Amino acid sequence: MLFAQKDDLNTINARKFKTERGKDYYCYEVKINDDTINISTNYFVGVDWFWEQGNRSIRVEPKINSTVYKCFENFTALEDEYLIDKENEAAEKKIFNDLYEKEIDCIAILMEIMSHPEVAKETEKLVLIDWDSAQIKITQKQDLLTPFLIVRFLKIVQDIVRKGLKKSYYKVEENLRSRTKGKVLIAKNIKQNVFKNRFTDTLCEYQVFGENSIENRFLKKVFSFCVQYVENDSSYFKNRQNIHWILNYIRPAFEQISDEVNLHDVKNLKYNPFFKEYKEAIKVGELILKKFSYNITKTVQQETFTPPFWIDMPKMFELYVYVKLLKDNPGISAEQLHYQFSTYGNSLDFLICSDQMKIVVDAKYKLQYNYKTIHDDIRQVAGYARLKKVKAQKPQINEEEISCLIIYPNPDVQEDVSLHIETLLHENNELKTYHKVYKIGIPLPLLK
Repeated sequence: MLFAQKDDLNTINARKFKTERGKDYYCYEVKINDDTINISTNYFVGVDWFWEQGNRSIRVEPKINSTVYKCFENFTALEDEYLIDKENEAAEKKIFNDLYEKEIDCIAILMEIMSHPEVAKETEKLVLIDWDSAQIKITQKQDLLTPFLIVRFLKIVQDIVRKGLKKSYYKVEENLRSRTKGKVLIAKNIKQNVFKNRFTDTLCEYQVFGENSIENRFLKKVFSFCVQYVENDSSYFKNRQNIHWILNYIRPAFEQISDEVNLHDVKNLKYNPFFKEYKEAIKVGELILKKFSYNITKTVQQETFTPPFWIDMPKMFELYVYVKLLKDNPGISAEQLHYQFSTYGNSLDFLICSDQMKIVVDAKYKLQYNYKTIHDDIRQVAGYARLKKVKAQKPQINEEEISCLIIYPNPDVQEDVSLHIETLLHENNELKTYHKVYKIGIPLPLLK
Protein backbone atom coordinates (compact mmCIF):
# COMPACT_ATOMS: atom_id res chain seq x y z
CA MET A 1 0.00 0.00 0.00
CA LEU A 2 1.44 3.37 -1.05
CA PHE A 3 1.01 6.63 0.83
CA ALA A 4 1.91 10.08 -0.42
CA GLN A 5 3.42 11.19 2.87
CA LYS A 6 4.14 9.67 6.22
CA ASP A 7 1.56 11.97 7.79
CA ASP A 8 -1.09 10.12 5.77
CA LEU A 9 -0.80 7.26 8.27
CA ASN A 10 -2.55 9.45 10.82
CA THR A 11 -5.71 9.44 8.68
CA ILE A 12 -6.15 5.66 9.04
CA ASN A 13 -8.80 4.84 11.62
CA ALA A 14 -10.36 1.43 12.16
CA ARG A 15 -14.16 1.34 12.10
CA LYS A 16 -15.84 0.82 15.46
CA PHE A 17 -18.90 -1.39 15.11
CA LYS A 18 -20.37 -1.05 18.59
CA THR A 19 -19.73 -0.49 22.27
CA GLU A 20 -21.17 -3.24 24.45
CA ARG A 21 -20.86 -3.52 28.23
CA GLY A 22 -18.12 -0.90 28.25
CA LYS A 23 -16.02 -2.62 25.56
CA ASP A 24 -15.39 -1.26 22.06
CA TYR A 25 -15.65 -3.71 19.17
CA TYR A 26 -13.74 -2.78 16.00
CA CYS A 27 -14.33 -4.30 12.57
CA TYR A 28 -10.57 -4.67 12.10
CA GLU A 29 -7.43 -3.54 13.87
CA VAL A 30 -4.51 -1.53 12.52
CA LYS A 31 -1.04 -1.36 14.06
CA ILE A 32 1.35 1.13 12.47
CA ASN A 33 5.07 0.79 13.00
CA ASP A 34 7.87 2.83 11.44
CA ASP A 35 7.81 1.13 8.07
CA THR A 36 4.97 -1.41 8.25
CA ILE A 37 1.18 -1.47 8.63
CA ASN A 38 -0.25 -4.60 10.24
CA ILE A 39 -3.95 -5.28 9.66
CA SER A 40 -5.80 -7.96 11.61
CA THR A 41 -9.46 -8.75 11.06
CA ASN A 42 -12.00 -9.48 13.75
CA TYR A 43 -15.27 -11.37 13.43
CA PHE A 44 -16.96 -8.92 11.05
CA VAL A 45 -17.39 -9.04 7.28
CA GLY A 46 -17.93 -6.09 5.01
CA VAL A 47 -16.45 -3.33 2.88
CA ASP A 48 -15.00 -0.04 4.11
CA TRP A 49 -12.56 2.73 3.35
CA PHE A 50 -9.14 1.95 4.76
CA TRP A 51 -7.68 5.26 3.56
CA GLU A 52 -10.41 7.31 1.90
CA GLN A 53 -8.16 10.19 0.80
CA GLY A 54 -5.96 7.76 -1.11
CA ASN A 55 -8.90 5.78 -2.50
CA ARG A 56 -7.84 2.61 -0.63
CA SER A 57 -10.57 0.27 0.56
CA ILE A 58 -10.65 -2.93 2.61
CA ARG A 59 -12.95 -5.92 2.11
CA VAL A 60 -13.39 -8.85 4.47
CA GLU A 61 -15.23 -11.91 3.17
CA PRO A 62 -16.91 -14.66 5.24
CA LYS A 63 -14.31 -17.21 4.20
CA ILE A 64 -12.77 -19.93 6.34
CA ASN A 65 -9.65 -22.01 5.84
CA SER A 66 -10.40 -25.60 6.76
CA THR A 67 -6.74 -26.60 6.63
CA VAL A 68 -5.96 -24.61 9.76
CA TYR A 69 -8.03 -26.75 12.10
CA LYS A 70 -7.82 -30.00 10.12
CA CYS A 71 -4.07 -30.04 10.77
CA PHE A 72 -4.79 -30.11 14.49
CA GLU A 73 -7.32 -32.95 14.48
CA ASN A 74 -4.76 -35.48 15.67
CA PHE A 75 -4.24 -33.44 18.84
CA THR A 76 -7.84 -32.88 19.88
CA ALA A 77 -7.91 -35.93 22.16
CA LEU A 78 -5.19 -34.47 24.34
CA GLU A 79 -7.20 -31.50 25.65
CA ASP A 80 -3.86 -30.11 26.86
CA GLU A 81 -3.63 -26.51 28.01
CA TYR A 82 -0.33 -26.27 26.14
CA LEU A 83 -2.07 -27.14 22.89
CA ILE A 84 -2.68 -23.44 22.33
CA ASP A 85 1.01 -22.92 21.61
CA LYS A 86 1.37 -25.77 19.10
CA GLU A 87 1.87 -24.85 15.47
CA ASN A 88 1.69 -26.84 12.29
CA GLU A 89 3.94 -26.20 9.30
CA ALA A 90 1.42 -27.63 6.83
CA ALA A 91 -1.21 -25.13 7.98
CA GLU A 92 1.23 -22.26 7.58
CA LYS A 93 2.07 -23.33 4.01
CA LYS A 94 -1.53 -23.81 2.92
CA ILE A 95 -3.29 -21.07 4.87
CA PHE A 96 -3.35 -18.70 1.90
CA ASN A 97 -4.24 -21.35 -0.67
CA ASP A 98 -7.72 -20.71 -2.07
CA LEU A 99 -8.19 -24.45 -2.63
CA TYR A 100 -8.60 -24.84 1.11
CA GLU A 101 -10.96 -21.91 1.56
CA LYS A 102 -14.72 -22.10 1.79
CA GLU A 103 -17.18 -19.24 1.97
CA ILE A 104 -19.89 -19.20 4.60
CA ASP A 105 -23.34 -18.67 3.12
CA CYS A 106 -24.42 -15.64 5.14
CA ILE A 107 -27.65 -15.34 3.17
CA ALA A 108 -28.71 -18.90 4.02
CA ILE A 109 -27.96 -18.21 7.69
CA LEU A 110 -29.99 -15.00 7.58
CA MET A 111 -32.93 -16.76 5.91
CA GLU A 112 -32.87 -19.35 8.68
CA ILE A 113 -32.85 -16.60 11.30
CA MET A 114 -35.65 -14.65 9.65
CA SER A 115 -37.80 -17.78 9.40
CA HIS A 116 -38.54 -17.56 13.13
CA PRO A 117 -40.48 -14.38 14.08
CA GLU A 118 -39.19 -14.37 17.66
CA VAL A 119 -35.57 -14.44 16.51
CA ALA A 120 -36.11 -12.12 13.54
CA LYS A 121 -36.83 -9.27 15.97
CA GLU A 122 -33.19 -9.42 17.10
CA THR A 123 -31.69 -8.69 13.64
CA GLU A 124 -31.94 -4.91 13.77
CA LYS A 125 -28.34 -4.40 14.93
CA LEU A 126 -26.73 -7.05 12.75
CA VAL A 127 -25.46 -4.59 10.16
CA LEU A 128 -23.72 -1.20 10.30
CA ILE A 129 -24.07 1.09 7.24
CA ASP A 130 -22.28 4.42 6.82
CA TRP A 131 -24.38 6.42 4.35
CA ASP A 132 -22.35 9.58 4.99
CA SER A 133 -19.11 8.24 3.50
CA ALA A 134 -18.33 8.05 -0.20
CA GLN A 135 -19.48 4.86 -1.87
CA ILE A 136 -17.05 2.10 -2.88
CA LYS A 137 -17.02 0.40 -6.26
CA ILE A 138 -17.39 -3.39 -6.05
CA THR A 139 -18.72 -6.27 -8.15
CA GLN A 140 -22.12 -7.83 -7.57
CA LYS A 141 -20.39 -10.96 -6.20
CA GLN A 142 -18.68 -8.84 -3.53
CA ASP A 143 -21.92 -7.13 -2.54
CA LEU A 144 -23.22 -8.79 0.61
CA LEU A 145 -25.23 -5.78 1.75
CA THR A 146 -27.89 -5.86 -0.97
CA PRO A 147 -28.88 -9.57 -0.65
CA PHE A 148 -28.73 -9.14 3.14
CA LEU A 149 -31.27 -6.28 3.03
CA ILE A 150 -33.43 -8.04 0.43
CA VAL A 151 -33.74 -11.22 2.49
CA ARG A 152 -34.68 -9.20 5.58
CA PHE A 153 -37.29 -7.24 3.61
CA LEU A 154 -38.85 -10.27 1.89
CA LYS A 155 -39.10 -12.24 5.12
CA ILE A 156 -40.86 -9.36 6.89
CA VAL A 157 -43.24 -8.84 3.97
CA GLN A 158 -43.94 -12.57 3.94
CA ASP A 159 -45.13 -12.28 7.55
CA ILE A 160 -47.28 -9.28 6.58
CA VAL A 161 -48.90 -11.20 3.73
CA ARG A 162 -49.49 -14.20 5.99
CA LYS A 163 -51.33 -11.97 8.45
CA GLY A 164 -53.12 -10.01 5.69
CA LEU A 165 -52.39 -6.60 4.18
CA LYS A 166 -53.40 -3.67 6.30
CA LYS A 167 -56.56 -1.83 5.22
CA SER A 168 -56.87 1.87 5.91
CA TYR A 169 -58.24 5.14 4.56
CA TYR A 170 -56.17 6.77 1.85
CA LYS A 171 -56.67 9.78 -0.42
CA VAL A 172 -57.57 9.44 -4.09
CA GLU A 173 -57.56 12.14 -6.79
CA GLU A 174 -60.04 11.56 -9.62
CA ASN A 175 -61.64 13.52 -12.43
CA LEU A 176 -65.39 13.06 -12.00
CA ARG A 177 -67.85 13.86 -14.75
CA SER A 178 -71.01 15.80 -13.87
CA ARG A 179 -70.59 15.17 -10.14
CA THR A 180 -68.37 15.93 -7.18
CA LYS A 181 -67.11 13.88 -4.29
CA GLY A 182 -65.06 14.83 -1.23
CA LYS A 183 -63.02 18.01 -1.74
CA VAL A 184 -62.71 19.91 -5.03
CA LEU A 185 -59.10 20.72 -5.86
CA ILE A 186 -59.79 24.20 -7.23
CA ALA A 187 -56.31 25.16 -8.46
CA LYS A 188 -55.65 21.81 -10.15
CA ASN A 189 -59.21 21.71 -11.54
CA ILE A 190 -58.79 25.11 -13.21
CA LYS A 191 -55.50 24.01 -14.77
CA GLN A 192 -56.62 20.56 -15.94
CA ASN A 193 -60.29 21.16 -16.78
CA VAL A 194 -61.39 24.81 -16.99
CA PHE A 195 -58.46 25.97 -19.15
CA LYS A 196 -59.13 23.02 -21.47
CA ASN A 197 -62.89 23.71 -21.72
CA ARG A 198 -63.83 20.54 -19.85
CA PHE A 199 -66.57 22.24 -17.84
CA THR A 200 -68.38 19.02 -16.96
CA ASP A 201 -65.29 17.49 -15.31
CA THR A 202 -64.28 18.23 -11.74
CA LEU A 203 -61.03 17.16 -10.11
CA CYS A 204 -61.85 15.87 -6.62
CA GLU A 205 -59.98 14.38 -3.71
CA TYR A 206 -61.73 11.90 -1.44
CA GLN A 207 -60.90 9.08 0.93
CA VAL A 208 -61.24 5.37 0.21
CA PHE A 209 -60.97 2.44 2.62
CA GLY A 210 -58.94 -0.45 1.25
CA GLU A 211 -55.54 -2.05 0.76
CA ASN A 212 -54.13 0.40 -1.80
CA SER A 213 -52.70 2.60 0.96
CA ILE A 214 -49.40 4.48 1.02
CA GLU A 215 -47.71 1.74 3.06
CA ASN A 216 -48.74 -1.06 0.71
CA ARG A 217 -47.87 0.95 -2.40
CA PHE A 218 -44.41 1.55 -0.95
CA LEU A 219 -43.95 -2.15 -0.19
CA LYS A 220 -45.03 -2.96 -3.75
CA LYS A 221 -42.44 -0.55 -5.12
CA VAL A 222 -39.61 -2.05 -3.06
CA PHE A 223 -40.85 -5.55 -3.88
CA SER A 224 -40.46 -4.83 -7.61
CA PHE A 225 -36.83 -3.84 -6.96
CA CYS A 226 -36.27 -7.08 -5.05
CA VAL A 227 -37.79 -9.22 -7.82
CA GLN A 228 -35.61 -7.54 -10.43
CA TYR A 229 -32.47 -8.10 -8.36
CA VAL A 230 -33.18 -11.71 -7.43
CA GLU A 231 -33.98 -12.72 -11.01
CA ASN A 232 -30.73 -11.21 -12.31
CA ASP A 233 -28.42 -12.24 -9.49
CA SER A 234 -25.98 -15.05 -10.28
CA SER A 235 -24.10 -15.14 -6.97
CA TYR A 236 -26.37 -15.50 -3.96
CA PHE A 237 -29.87 -16.26 -5.28
CA LYS A 238 -29.14 -18.51 -8.25
CA ASN A 239 -30.83 -21.92 -7.87
CA ARG A 240 -32.07 -20.93 -4.41
CA GLN A 241 -35.63 -22.20 -4.61
CA ASN A 242 -36.71 -20.98 -1.18
CA ILE A 243 -36.24 -17.31 -2.11
CA HIS A 244 -38.25 -17.79 -5.33
CA TRP A 245 -40.95 -19.53 -3.30
CA ILE A 246 -41.16 -16.44 -1.07
CA LEU A 247 -41.47 -14.18 -4.13
CA ASN A 248 -44.30 -16.33 -5.50
CA TYR A 249 -45.97 -16.32 -2.08
CA ILE A 250 -45.90 -12.51 -1.85
CA ARG A 251 -46.68 -11.59 -5.46
CA PRO A 252 -50.47 -12.39 -5.55
CA ALA A 253 -51.14 -10.21 -2.49
CA PHE A 254 -49.86 -7.12 -4.33
CA GLU A 255 -51.47 -7.77 -7.72
CA GLN A 256 -54.12 -5.07 -7.19
CA ILE A 257 -51.76 -2.66 -5.40
CA SER A 258 -50.24 0.29 -7.27
CA ASP A 259 -46.52 1.05 -6.98
CA GLU A 260 -46.98 4.80 -7.47
CA VAL A 261 -46.05 6.45 -4.20
CA ASN A 262 -44.62 9.74 -3.02
CA LEU A 263 -41.61 8.83 -0.88
CA HIS A 264 -42.05 12.04 1.12
CA ASP A 265 -45.44 10.78 2.34
CA VAL A 266 -43.84 7.61 3.67
CA LYS A 267 -41.71 9.55 6.15
CA ASN A 268 -44.81 10.98 7.87
CA LEU A 269 -46.63 7.71 8.45
CA LYS A 270 -48.08 6.71 11.81
CA TYR A 271 -47.91 3.01 12.56
CA ASN A 272 -50.58 0.78 14.04
CA PRO A 273 -49.22 -1.45 16.86
CA PHE A 274 -51.30 -4.34 15.53
CA PHE A 275 -49.39 -4.14 12.23
CA LYS A 276 -45.97 -3.70 13.83
CA GLU A 277 -44.19 -5.45 10.94
CA TYR A 278 -44.90 -2.48 8.67
CA LYS A 279 -42.53 -0.17 10.53
CA GLU A 280 -39.55 -2.50 10.11
CA ALA A 281 -40.45 -3.41 6.52
CA ILE A 282 -40.63 0.25 5.49
CA LYS A 283 -37.38 0.99 7.30
CA VAL A 284 -35.54 -1.79 5.44
CA GLY A 285 -37.32 -0.86 2.20
CA GLU A 286 -35.98 2.68 2.42
CA LEU A 287 -32.46 1.29 2.76
CA ILE A 288 -32.95 -0.87 -0.36
CA LEU A 289 -34.17 2.06 -2.46
CA LYS A 290 -31.33 4.20 -1.16
CA LYS A 291 -28.85 1.45 -2.03
CA PHE A 292 -30.08 1.47 -5.66
CA SER A 293 -30.35 5.29 -5.73
CA TYR A 294 -34.11 4.85 -6.42
CA ASN A 295 -33.22 3.60 -9.92
CA ILE A 296 -34.50 0.12 -10.77
CA THR A 297 -32.07 -0.27 -13.69
CA LYS A 298 -29.19 -0.49 -11.18
CA THR A 299 -30.53 -3.82 -9.92
CA VAL A 300 -29.09 -5.62 -12.98
CA GLN A 301 -25.61 -4.08 -13.02
CA GLN A 302 -22.65 -6.41 -12.53
CA GLU A 303 -20.59 -3.60 -11.01
CA THR A 304 -22.13 -1.46 -8.33
CA PHE A 305 -21.34 1.05 -5.62
CA THR A 306 -21.93 0.41 -1.96
CA PRO A 307 -21.69 2.50 1.18
CA PRO A 308 -19.23 1.16 3.77
CA PHE A 309 -20.95 -1.64 5.68
CA TRP A 310 -20.14 -4.35 8.21
CA ILE A 311 -22.06 -7.45 9.32
CA ASP A 312 -21.69 -8.77 12.86
CA MET A 313 -20.93 -12.47 12.32
CA PRO A 314 -20.76 -13.46 16.03
CA LYS A 315 -24.23 -11.99 16.57
CA MET A 316 -25.52 -13.73 13.45
CA PHE A 317 -24.11 -17.06 14.64
CA GLU A 318 -25.67 -16.49 18.06
CA LEU A 319 -29.10 -15.98 16.47
CA TYR A 320 -28.52 -19.03 14.24
CA VAL A 321 -27.94 -21.11 17.37
CA TYR A 322 -31.08 -19.57 18.89
CA VAL A 323 -33.15 -20.77 15.92
CA LYS A 324 -31.66 -24.28 16.13
CA LEU A 325 -32.42 -24.51 19.85
CA LEU A 326 -36.03 -23.52 19.19
CA LYS A 327 -36.46 -25.89 16.23
CA ASP A 328 -34.80 -28.87 17.91
CA ASN A 329 -36.88 -28.30 21.06
CA PRO A 330 -40.39 -27.47 19.76
CA GLY A 331 -41.98 -28.01 23.16
CA ILE A 332 -39.65 -25.67 25.02
CA SER A 333 -41.22 -22.64 26.72
CA ALA A 334 -39.94 -19.13 27.34
CA GLU A 335 -39.49 -20.05 31.01
CA GLN A 336 -37.10 -22.84 30.01
CA LEU A 337 -35.02 -21.08 27.36
CA HIS A 338 -33.86 -17.58 28.27
CA TYR A 339 -32.11 -15.53 25.59
CA GLN A 340 -29.71 -12.79 26.72
CA PHE A 341 -30.35 -13.50 30.39
CA SER A 342 -29.01 -10.37 32.12
CA THR A 343 -27.77 -9.96 35.67
CA TYR A 344 -25.30 -7.64 37.42
CA GLY A 345 -23.92 -6.22 34.19
CA ASN A 346 -23.49 -9.70 32.67
CA SER A 347 -25.47 -11.05 29.76
CA LEU A 348 -25.66 -14.78 29.07
CA ASP A 349 -26.33 -15.87 25.51
CA PHE A 350 -28.70 -18.61 26.71
CA LEU A 351 -29.83 -20.05 30.01
CA ILE A 352 -31.66 -23.38 29.77
CA CYS A 353 -33.75 -24.28 32.80
CA SER A 354 -35.66 -27.54 32.82
CA ASP A 355 -36.84 -29.81 35.61
CA GLN A 356 -33.83 -32.09 35.08
CA MET A 357 -30.99 -29.68 34.32
CA LYS A 358 -29.78 -26.10 34.19
CA ILE A 359 -27.21 -25.14 31.52
CA VAL A 360 -25.35 -21.92 30.79
CA VAL A 361 -24.89 -21.82 27.00
CA ASP A 362 -22.51 -19.52 25.13
CA ALA A 363 -22.34 -19.31 21.32
CA LYS A 364 -18.77 -18.62 20.18
CA TYR A 365 -18.08 -17.82 16.53
CA LYS A 366 -14.55 -19.21 16.74
CA LEU A 367 -13.16 -21.99 14.56
CA GLN A 368 -10.35 -22.57 17.06
CA TYR A 369 -12.70 -24.77 19.09
CA ASN A 370 -12.29 -27.43 16.39
CA TYR A 371 -8.75 -28.10 17.58
CA LYS A 372 -8.19 -26.42 20.96
CA THR A 373 -9.77 -24.99 24.08
CA ILE A 374 -9.90 -21.24 24.70
CA HIS A 375 -9.50 -21.04 28.44
CA ASP A 376 -10.66 -17.43 28.79
CA ASP A 377 -14.04 -18.43 27.35
CA ILE A 378 -14.26 -21.34 29.77
CA ARG A 379 -13.60 -19.01 32.68
CA GLN A 380 -16.29 -16.65 31.36
CA VAL A 381 -19.08 -19.26 31.18
CA ALA A 382 -17.94 -20.76 34.51
CA GLY A 383 -18.29 -17.32 36.07
CA TYR A 384 -21.82 -17.01 34.66
CA ALA A 385 -22.70 -20.37 36.24
CA ARG A 386 -21.67 -19.04 39.65
CA LEU A 387 -24.02 -16.04 39.58
CA LYS A 388 -26.61 -16.23 42.34
CA LYS A 389 -29.39 -15.03 40.05
CA VAL A 390 -28.59 -17.85 37.62
CA LYS A 391 -28.67 -20.46 40.37
CA ALA A 392 -31.92 -19.03 41.78
CA GLN A 393 -33.70 -19.00 38.41
CA LYS A 394 -36.69 -21.36 38.50
CA PRO A 395 -37.09 -24.23 38.18
CA GLN A 396 -34.26 -24.87 40.62
CA ILE A 397 -32.35 -28.15 40.63
CA ASN A 398 -30.57 -29.99 43.43
CA GLU A 399 -27.15 -30.01 41.78
CA GLU A 400 -24.64 -27.61 43.30
CA GLU A 401 -22.73 -26.97 40.08
CA ILE A 402 -24.43 -25.74 36.91
CA SER A 403 -23.21 -27.25 33.64
CA CYS A 404 -21.63 -25.00 30.99
CA LEU A 405 -21.84 -25.48 27.22
CA ILE A 406 -20.05 -23.74 24.36
CA ILE A 407 -21.53 -24.03 20.86
CA TYR A 408 -19.14 -23.24 18.01
CA PRO A 409 -19.13 -23.55 14.19
CA ASN A 410 -17.77 -26.68 12.54
CA PRO A 411 -18.29 -26.15 8.80
CA ASP A 412 -16.83 -29.53 7.84
CA VAL A 413 -19.61 -31.49 9.53
CA GLN A 414 -21.82 -32.92 6.79
CA GLU A 415 -24.82 -34.08 8.81
CA ASP A 416 -27.01 -31.92 10.99
CA VAL A 417 -26.20 -31.81 14.72
CA SER A 418 -29.14 -31.95 17.12
CA LEU A 419 -29.34 -29.38 19.92
CA HIS A 420 -32.08 -31.16 21.83
CA ILE A 421 -31.63 -30.30 25.50
CA GLU A 422 -31.57 -33.96 26.53
CA THR A 423 -28.49 -34.65 24.36
CA LEU A 424 -26.52 -31.45 25.00
CA LEU A 425 -24.62 -32.88 27.99
CA HIS A 426 -23.58 -36.13 26.36
CA GLU A 427 -20.31 -37.50 27.74
CA ASN A 428 -18.70 -37.27 24.28
CA ASN A 429 -19.14 -33.50 24.40
CA GLU A 430 -17.44 -32.99 27.76
CA LEU A 431 -14.02 -31.34 27.90
CA LYS A 432 -11.61 -33.73 29.54
CA THR A 433 -9.65 -31.06 31.40
CA TYR A 434 -12.76 -29.42 32.92
CA HIS A 435 -15.58 -30.57 35.14
CA LYS A 436 -19.12 -30.24 33.70
CA VAL A 437 -17.98 -28.06 30.78
CA TYR A 438 -19.06 -29.21 27.31
CA LYS A 439 -18.70 -28.08 23.70
CA ILE A 440 -20.65 -28.86 20.53
CA GLY A 441 -19.72 -27.98 16.96
CA ILE A 442 -22.59 -27.35 14.54
CA PRO A 443 -22.38 -27.11 10.73
CA LEU A 444 -22.77 -23.84 8.85
CA PRO A 445 -24.21 -23.53 5.32
CA LEU A 446 -21.48 -22.94 2.75
CA LEU A 447 -21.59 -21.48 -0.73
CA LYS A 448 -21.03 -24.09 -3.41
